[in-house]
Amino acid sequence: MQTLQGIAVSPGVAIGEALVIDNEGFRIPRRFVVRDVVEDEVERLTKALDAVGAEIARDRDAVTEKLGDDYGAIFTAHLQMLRDRRMNDELVALIREQHHSPEYAVSQVLRRYAKIFQELRDNYLAERANDIFDLERRLLRRLLGERREELGHITSPVVVLAHNLTPSETAMLDPQFVRAFVTEIGGAGGHTAIVAKGLEIPAVVGTGKFLTDVSGGETVIVDGDLGRVILQPDDETVARYQRELEEHRTLAVRLEELRELPAETLDATRVTLTANIEFPREVQACLDRGADGVGLYRTEFLYLAVSSEPTEEEHYEAYCQVLKTMGDRPVVFRTLDLGADKLGQSPSHEEERNPFLGLRSIRLSLKNLPQFRTQLRAILRASVLGSAKIMFPLISSLQELRQAKMVVADTMEDLEEAGVDFDREIQIGMMVEVPATVVLLDKFLAEVDFISIGTNDLIQYALAVDRSNNEVADRYRASDPAVLRLLDMSLTAARQAGVPASVCGQMSGETTYTMLLLGLGLRALSVPPAVIPEIKKICRSVTLTRCREVAERAMAMESSQEIETYLREELRKVVPELAPC
Repeated sequence: MQTLQGIAVSPGVAIGEALVIDNEGFRIPRRFVVRDVVEDEVERLTKALDAVGAEIARDRDAVTEKLGDDYGAIFTAHLQMLRDRRMNDELVALIREQHHSPEYAVSQVLRRYAKIFQELRDNYLAERANDIFDLERRLLRRLLGERREELGHITSPVVVLAHNLTPSETAMLDPQFVRAFVTEIGGAGGHTAIVAKGLEIPAVVGTGKFLTDVSGGETVIVDGDLGRVILQPDDETVARYQRELEEHRTLAVRLEELRELPAETLDATRVTLTANIEFPREVQACLDRGADGVGLYRTEFLYLAVSSEPTEEEHYEAYCQVLKTMGDRPVVFRTLDLGADKLGQSPSHEEERNPFLGLRSIRLSLKNLPQFRTQLRAILRASVLGSAKIMFPLISSLQELRQAKMVVADTMEDLEEAGVDFDREIQIGMMVEVPATVVLLDKFLAEVDFISIGTNDLIQYALAVDRSNNEVADRYRASDPAVLRLLDMSLTAARQAGVPASVCGQMSGETTYTMLLLGLGLRALSVPPAVIPEIKKICRSVTLTRCREVAERAMAMESSQEIETYLREELRKVVPELAPC
């Protein structure tokens, strides 16, 4: 049994068979073959071994000709490993006797050999593990070839283990079959984490290297609450986590009883609870959890899920689906929040050195007006079907805000001339995600109908921490005193200006911070649909007087660790079953 510690990015516990996606994207399944085709599979393995042998021999000859015999000897060693009789016998035995697929047999045997080398004290021999991994990759390329399956085509329950998953790859995962996923790299605030929460798939990222220690089909436990991953768990550990799964289900059933009840504090203060969504299909989950509306529709995932730029009609159909399903509940459409690197529009087509500080979000939209107008036309056309609002991301100057509003006005004028109906009184708001925006917020508030504080970006810009980089993940803290002060400043300014304010970042969906946010004066939160019942339970279990006391004390503390510990202790006093461990 091996336990890994990573970053918890999507809550929940899952137990299932590992589906390993290696660095090159190979899916290594634990597939069994029927007796009738065993010899065919042995022949397929033999052909792969012969083909790889020929490939290595060609590499050896080419390198020897260019660099000499000493360098060619590296590939000679690879050939010796490949033709090792003991290893070949083991591979064939797994196919003939245990009916494993050749892919799984290769992964099992070669990774076991590599691990033996890695554990040797002799550095030279330990480095030979890389040679074995190279052999494994070559063989898998030959065996899998065009048989490689896409993440979106998984049809049996699995836990996906990968070096990394992009947001678009994560978006392809089907929650019906993917019980959880784990990645070697990644951070708490990245878009992959956001999609995982939206899909309600337990996830842990940033564990460090571990893929060489596990093969497809082995049992894995993912604890998305504690950021823990357990490989090859013993029976006692599996039984303990199965009991925990039952406790999760029991709590979920109890919280379902709150669906039709308002998020109202014990002293009768109403809190608006809306949902963050990425995909139209999530809207039903919002209604099932008792959401008051959609406080953040991340429209950029419409771009990430397809290979080409979506048309106006594709935008329109997605937005109509959301508005029709939500009825008279409000839906806030955030305009495109992607970087040029994601759309292939970086300057000179080169990768941006600092994409979070580059051409992204509203900057990209104002740079690419046809694309911006396409999205705005679709939102405005759909606005007659419900209560739609428009929100601009990453506003950092008054000029940007005014330019964006001007494009909306121009688009409205075009639609009017074309005789297309739309909501002429549609509300326009902005995200507060940049410290500079907080400093000048009184100026911005005079020009918008509402604001939403995006804590994910606000934290990374305030603390100078890349939210997707696990190397500095420990510095990315929502509870940092500087972040709390920026939040307090924003909420105070909005209250004084009489402009509605909400928080829609990851922080709003974490139970640890609910009492603090209420104490700072927040009366509207937008959270992942899955946590609406939990946040509602906390709201219905506290008084504002107590929340203000908690906020006042937390704001006087000097370290994020001290604040976090205190907030968890206070939550444990009120709703112990919802307090993080």
